[in-house]
Amino acid sequence: MKELNADVVVIGSGPGGYVAAIRAAQLKKNVVVVERDRLGGECLNYGCIPTKTMINTSKLYSKLGLSSKYGIKVGTFSLDMQRLREWKNEVVLRLVKGIEMLLTGYGAKIVYGTASIKDRKTVSVKGAGEDIEINTSSIIIATGTKPAALPNLQPDGRVVITSRDAMDLDRLPESMLVVGGGVIGLELACMYQNLGSKVCVVEIMDQLLPGNDPELVRVVQRKLESRGAEIFLSSSISSVNKGEKGATLSIKTPDGEKERSVEKVLLSIGRVPSLDGIDTASLGIKTDKKGFILTDDRMMTSVEGIYAIGDIRGPPLLAHKASKEGIVAAENVSGIESHADWKVIPDAVFTDPEIATAGLTEKKATELGYEVKKARFSFAALGRALASDEVDGFVKIVADAKSDTVLGVQIVGPEASNLIGEAALAIEMGARIDDIALTIHPHPTLPEALMEAAELAAGRPIHQLRL
Repeated sequence: MKELNADVVVIGSGPGGYVAAIRAAQLKKNVVVVERDRLGGECLNYGCIPTKTMINTSKLYSKLGLSSKYGIKVGTFSLDMQRLREWKNEVVLRLVKGIEMLLTGYGAKIVYGTASIKDRKTVSVKGAGEDIEINTSSIIIATGTKPAALPNLQPDGRVVITSRDAMDLDRLPESMLVVGGGVIGLELACMYQNLGSKVCVVEIMDQLLPGNDPELVRVVQRKLESRGAEIFLSSSISSVNKGEKGATLSIKTPDGEKERSVEKVLLSIGRVPSLDGIDTASLGIKTDKKGFILTDDRMMTSVEGIYAIGDIRGPPLLAHKASKEGIVAAENVSGIESHADWKVIPDAVFTDPEIATAGLTEKKATELGYEVKKARFSFAALGRALASDEVDGFVKIVADAKSDTVLGVQIVGPEASNLIGEAALAIEMGARIDDIALTIHPHPTLPEALMEAAELAAGRPIHQLRL
């Protein structure tokens, strides 16, 4: 067995793991990164980046179908799924190579294989050509999550597929039933609908995107349904009969049993901790009831010297959260006192239209005892949105009525994911409504919607009536 020595072993190279490794290496630590699949982890290789690459293409494809509306004659056009897959893979590969360059450039060593933690100072790796044992002072667990499954609906990679399979189909399915109306399921439902598939979504809860503001979700649901999607809420799959060309599913709904036949079934019912090779119980690492690892605000687990970051710590399962936690953990293992002291973690859902949020919703702010002031501005009243023919949705600001401090911002509409950064900065800096309303925004742009909403909240709207 080969032996290595390290100051820090990072298990997993996703957006938490590789960032932690880079930061620790910058601080002159001897870092070993253990990855069992590909650098970049689930997010870069199978999640965030490939899905957004294909989502972007699907929106362009959908827009082409409306080109005559804008005076553009394109003639006939078609989708080449094989070329789309190649383009997606090119984007992913470029980023993977970038991460490899950064890790090696800062002096981190990369070891491929499956890691197991023998004790707080020893990590074993199998599958790397030869077994390796790494002696280390600190361990950072960044192993993320994996898809959950249903007893009566197991993925087979052919008819019943996972989100990873959905990124690698060789041809466009005529129809797809999505089991689970959470973030991943709904993003892919919108994507495949834009590419031309007939879509059906089955969600066990009483709304899509459970936990999100229903006002935002309704905008997305209406657009899905207006383009022919079927949405079954408070519903579940009672039986599945698979055949050569697809499956027939029985759906238990509030209105009785429904039957639908589709070519593909996308299973997307959430994710569970990925802890293969890590026996948290025997190591003394405390977890919650679902198996997610508990840490303090320094990212340290209940075992001194062992840290955990990213999705393995539990919701929200966000790449940018994992990266910030990676920096905190890396600085602590390097002797720098660092804490997770951010006020807000922005979130974005890449549906059509997009949803993005930062801070408190109106409901949550009220529950916390705030007297709430709120205002919203519709994209239908915004010049840039009209020029782009993307008028669905709105910007909503939630503020403390006593101090005018911005507590939260919710956006549903075009490029919501790009707009939410300004809102996150405002909340992080303790901005008041006037700080946004009095900031001059360039015209005509989408960020004006945030300024307009703030002007309404301040009681002096210009481009909408004060009621």
